[in-house]
Amino acid sequence: MPRDLDFSTDPARLDRERVHRWLSEHAYWALGRPRETQDAAIDGSMNFGVYDRGSGEQLAYARVVTDGVTFAWLCDVIVDPDTRGERLGVSLMEYVLATLDPMRLKRVVLITGDAHGLYEKFGFAPIDRAADWMSRVGPNPVV
Repeated sequence: MPRDLDFSTDPARLDRERVHRWLSEHAYWALGRPRETQDAAIDGSMNFGVYDRGSGEQLAYARVVTDGVTFAWLCDVIVDPDTRGERLGVSLMEYVLATLDPMRLKRVVLITGDAHGLYEKFGFAPIDRAADWMSRVGPNPVV
């Protein structure tokens, strides 16, 4: 039977310890990320949580860095490893995009090494003119 889910963008509701554990122990892009770094990232971002309505337990998380007008970067998308296969990633993405779409952003970007199929379902595609995009690794790339 599918779970009864609750969704929230309230950062006070996040189980920060759980989110940090998921990311620092299970996410290839954030392995070993210090807790203080994760907390600072949460504090500077729009946050999305998926919760079991009955228990209140957090089941999934995503973070969006945005100006709220033209651009957003979707990052740190993760589902509790113990609940994978329950389509929580799909539910999370539906919620994230239902929140972002009314902003009429010009572009929402993400980087993924393994979940292309999930994001393609929501209209994400490889970047046109990818050769035009550039990035700079900061002075402390470990965090």
